[in-house]
Amino acid sequence: MPTLLVASLALLLQAPAAAPALKFDVPQGWTSKPLSSKMRLADFVLPRAEGDNEDATLVVTFFGGQGGTVQANFDRWLTQMAQPDGRASKDVAKTSVLKTNDLTLSIMDLPGTFVAETAPGSSEHFNKPGFHLRAAVIEGKGGPYFVRLVGPARTVAKWDAAVQTFFKSLRVE
Repeated sequence: MPTLLVASLALLLQAPAAAPALKFDVPQGWTSKPLSSKMRLADFVLPRAEGDNEDATLVVTFFGGQGGTVQANFDRWLTQMAQPDGRASKDVAKTSVLKTNDLTLSIMDLPGTFVAETAPGSSEHFNKPGFHLRAAVIEGKGGPYFVRLVGPARTVAKWDAAVQTFFKSLRVE
């Protein structure tokens, strides 16, 4: 047997099995965007509700099994929204847990003004009042995975049932 073939077979036998992959059903009406990063598993546009000036976006990310605790992510997401009445976002945020298909989703819902960095590490920030952020840490085999939905509040509300269906469809195969 040629040496190269033997070496290739040896590498294949030593290679770890493919990591489990997060799967989901895409709700009707959502549009996929090209992925802008290797860490993104999915990037969707949720078309705007009547009267809103822009669409919402939902991104699914995976950081190779890294990404911090649920609380660390909640804390980070809290900084991405400001409250028009001056309250702390932690006093406005609602959290819940959903167990589905051997996964645990820790979900945060937070209305307010979207003030996240325009790009990671940027000194420039968005200033988008009347927005809503819904994000989840997905724990389970192969995870954690992360979902972040952000957009005008009416648009996020328009897609609420579809987002819940999407969350319930999440599974690892």
